[in-house]
Amino acid sequence: MSVFFDHSRHTLWVTKVTAQLDVLAFDGEERLSQPFSYCVEFTSTDLDLAAGSMLGKTASFSLYAPPQKLPLLSVTPPKIKPLRTLHGVVTHFARQSGSNDQATYALTLQPRIALLERGRQFRIYQHQSVPEIVEHILRSRHGFEGQDFLFNLKRDYPRREHVMQYGESDLAFISRLLADVGIWYRFTSDERLRIDVVEFFDSQRGYQFDVELPHRPQSGLGSSGQDGVWALQSSHQVVEQHVSVRAYHHRDASAQLNGEIDHSRGATTTYGDAYHYAEPYTVLGNRLDENEDLPSESGYFYARLRHEQYLNQQTLLSGISSSATLAPGQVLKISGGSPHAFKPGAVITRLTTKAARDSSFEGTFEAIPYSETVCFRPAPQARPQIAGTVPARVTSPQANDPYAHIDLEGRYRVSFLFDRDTWKPGEESLWLRLARPYAGDTHGLHLPLILGTEVAIAFEQGDPDRPYIAHALHDSQHVDHVTLRNYKRNVLRTPANNKLRMDDTRGQEHVKLSTEHSGKSQLNLGHLVDARKQKRGEGFELRTDGWGAVRGGKGVFISADEQGQAGGQQLDMAAAVLQLESALSLARSMAHAASSAQVAASDIDSQQGLHERLNGLAQPCVLLHAPEGIGMLSPKAVCLSSGTESVGIMAAHNTDISAGRNITAAAEGGVSVLAQQADLQLKADQGKVQLHARGNILHALAKTDIKIESVAGRVEISSPHELLLNCGGAYIRLKGGDIELGAPGNIYLKAAAVQKLGGTRLDAPASPLPTGYAGGYTLKDATEAVMRFSRYRITTAQGEVFSGVTDKDGKTMSVHTLLPGALSIELPDSATFDEQLRLVDPNGEPASELKYSATLADGLTFEGVTDTQGYTQRIETKTPTPITQVALYPPETAGVFCCAALTDQAPIVIDLASSSVSTNDIDVGRSTKEVSLPKGKKRSLTPGEIAMAGTLFRDAIDYTKVKVHHSGWWVFAGIQNTAVTPNGEMYYPVSTGYYRDDFSTTASDKDKALFMHEMTHVWQYQLGYPVKLMGLFVTSRGAPAYRYTLTETSALCDYNMEQQGEIISDYYVICVLGNPSAVWSASNSSKSPELLAATLESFLRNPADKKHLPR
Repeated sequence: MSVFFDHSRHTLWVTKVTAQLDVLAFDGEERLSQPFSYCVEFTSTDLDLAAGSMLGKTASFSLYAPPQKLPLLSVTPPKIKPLRTLHGVVTHFARQSGSNDQATYALTLQPRIALLERGRQFRIYQHQSVPEIVEHILRSRHGFEGQDFLFNLKRDYPRREHVMQYGESDLAFISRLLADVGIWYRFTSDERLRIDVVEFFDSQRGYQFDVELPHRPQSGLGSSGQDGVWALQSSHQVVEQHVSVRAYHHRDASAQLNGEIDHSRGATTTYGDAYHYAEPYTVLGNRLDENEDLPSESGYFYARLRHEQYLNQQTLLSGISSSATLAPGQVLKISGGSPHAFKPGAVITRLTTKAARDSSFEGTFEAIPYSETVCFRPAPQARPQIAGTVPARVTSPQANDPYAHIDLEGRYRVSFLFDRDTWKPGEESLWLRLARPYAGDTHGLHLPLILGTEVAIAFEQGDPDRPYIAHALHDSQHVDHVTLRNYKRNVLRTPANNKLRMDDTRGQEHVKLSTEHSGKSQLNLGHLVDARKQKRGEGFELRTDGWGAVRGGKGVFISADEQGQAGGQQLDMAAAVLQLESALSLARSMAHAASSAQVAASDIDSQQGLHERLNGLAQPCVLLHAPEGIGMLSPKAVCLSSGTESVGIMAAHNTDISAGRNITAAAEGGVSVLAQQADLQLKADQGKVQLHARGNILHALAKTDIKIESVAGRVEISSPHELLLNCGGAYIRLKGGDIELGAPGNIYLKAAAVQKLGGTRLDAPASPLPTGYAGGYTLKDATEAVMRFSRYRITTAQGEVFSGVTDKDGKTMSVHTLLPGALSIELPDSATFDEQLRLVDPNGEPASELKYSATLADGLTFEGVTDTQGYTQRIETKTPTPITQVALYPPETAGVFCCAALTDQAPIVIDLASSSVSTNDIDVGRSTKEVSLPKGKKRSLTPGEIAMAGTLFRDAIDYTKVKVHHSGWWVFAGIQNTAVTPNGEMYYPVSTGYYRDDFSTTASDKDKALFMHEMTHVWQYQLGYPVKLMGLFVTSRGAPAYRYTLTETSALCDYNMEQQGEIISDYYVICVLGNPSAVWSASNSSKSPELLAATLESFLRNPADKKHLPR
């Protein structure tokens, strides 16, 4: 039985309370990673202490040892210090009873951090680590200062892109975060400031090791009066043997994030595999790394942490002690024969205490065995599970932004409606993916969301830290465009009123595709309506107020033939072909008729060729057909032209030509008119009828009568030489001023009188014949070969220009002028058809100073070197000619920069056969066509590569952003014959042979040396060093840029970017791998390991410090 003590010696102090407070009894509970709680009963002569004077006030509760008997001659008792003092605040107060002399009260004393349990918050934290979030909450929301808390952490913790506090108290939130990464805390006291201090640890060095008590089992009625422990108990259970983890990160979808940890060290008391999916990591780490070498919050970090949490439950210890100095976080060593489970030491995790005026102090503790490899870890706490969605609005840094604010991955930032914090516009959240009904590799359905759009945010597995945009919604400020007023319509409409509308009204179905540009450019199908829903037509309408073009590279068929229910083939042109054949047959028949009548026949060959090309659109042609007629109308000019062949007009009935003024038919050759069965009528109603044969005879022939008649005037027949009238052998000849009459028979002269007078004459002036001048040519080249279908330009003396293309015989058109003059003929040079290519890399940057060879469809090749902007020389041809491929060649000499390859690089061939790249006559001399170089294969870093790089760079590199390309970076000095890392990604051209699927598993340490050199440039780039710009200057020095000399006082920052790559690579190979012969530059194999280590000493301690970058 314990010795009786008077516990009124323990003291309770509450700020600004002057009344004497005498402790009557108390009981308390303390745990690691939980606020302690002491309920203290006390008496006071103040019979009615006000609750306001107690609640929320700072208080202290001190525990004292029993008073010692004073020596007989002692006058002044020695000052007694408390064994332990707990500081905190009063969180509960009650008056229990009272009498005339005193009242009994009770209060609860807790640390100030316990007040964080009050309230609940909805908040967003961005780009902060777990310790930084905890510190931010303590300082900014609860007034904690530096003396109130202490972080004593062994590890560095990465900043998280996004953390959400959702409906949790601040205490529950920070406790969950800390437990999630294995940080535990305990409470100590600052006696100078009389405050409680919360201390945060992540390893065993936070334990207190100088605690030892004897094992004193209780027996009988006696006690020695010394503190000890008794009632020692241990319990054991089987716990999980393995922990497996797997995660998926969409930004590195191909990354292998699977791992397994067995931290039991072969213990037979473990069993089973605990599979944890979707732990919050994006890097797996190296399972062989120990302690802080393993990156925090990596896959293996979480696997080990979860296993430690399981192993904490494997052996549980407990006991009772009379020592008031015990506290959670102490490693209790027990002397005097404790059970075996207590031998390593007992890490106290929970302590309950009690004492009263009539009972001694007694503390019951719970503990786990001390271990060098397994630390106490708070049990993981359940995250809030967000069922359903949370409202937010899409945000942008630009006020009234008319366009979506998205990143290069198509993600958005949003402002959560619950968030009361103030953020810079456009930075209210991390970038969020938008869930869509269809997505794939550079294809899918994406309708950009603009500023202010309400969105519903969902969370992967309900985890508040993994949000994504589930869908967008309408609200009172962004009303729905489909409501009860138009509920039969299905409408897709963009903010700029680009619209796809599908109306399901039965009998009035229609589809409308429109844009506001060019005066409402629209495609309307079905039942056509206006803005008031009034019918304005049926069928389809394609309209615009701007330019319109219908283009079909293989041909266009426009038909008004009915095809019921879209049941026929696209190019079903049977009716049109029948019409073509009928027209051709008619033309052929009439040609025969013309030949029989000795009239020039029509050009049947051209029409036959046209028929063959139109049938099934065998070649690029346009065919129009309508069963009931086609009208071509314009208030202005209408042109029907053929360049080198004929224009055929065939009609089974009449061909009618009417003109409001004149009809002019002019032909360079002849004009043939044949009326086979009916009359040929040539009449002038008001004007003259003139028949001129300007250069030859005029022949009028009729099978029967010929009648020349003047109704109201004269008939005048005139010839300057001879006029002959002949019939049946009789004749009258007028020639040379004489009249000659002759007849084989009689001449009858019947007249009332015949008068003979003297000679006279009548001279009728000759009608002048119009004159003109004409010329035409047959073009031949230097070999006298006819130049068929060649362009020409003819300029008259008056400056008039006639352009055209020679026909199949090499003939130009005849050029007619009113005045004589010389004609000049020009053959436009090959630049009439040209094109210029601009070669760019997959990122759009110019591929400069590349040797190239462009091949055309006719077999011609054009060679040259691109300029600094990636342009080729202009490629010129006489006719439009497709460019089928472009081949790119490496420099003739290897470069000396960045691990240059000495092997020849194979040419890169870009196939353009299926593209529309061709020489053309559009914007001759200025047109360009951009050609993108092919994308190479790329991958993410392997876990082994991350672990290898992590030995030196640790977490200074975001390994998820690093890509390894099995191709060249085309912008670097033309064709790249090296391995380079200009933009945080590594490029290994195929021909160099340097690429490896996994540099960490390659048998050659020289490959690892190259990898570490390139990872140095990744590190430089991610820390903000201008690798691409500085690389051009540094490498221009050639090989000397890589040579370095070590001194005892040198630091990494004293060397240029390439020297740093060599130093870090050499250190890894020489000092880590222990293989000096594998250094990339053989001359560095003798570098001093000591000097390499000294040069990198500061860098290895903190590689994330930018001071290590080249000065």
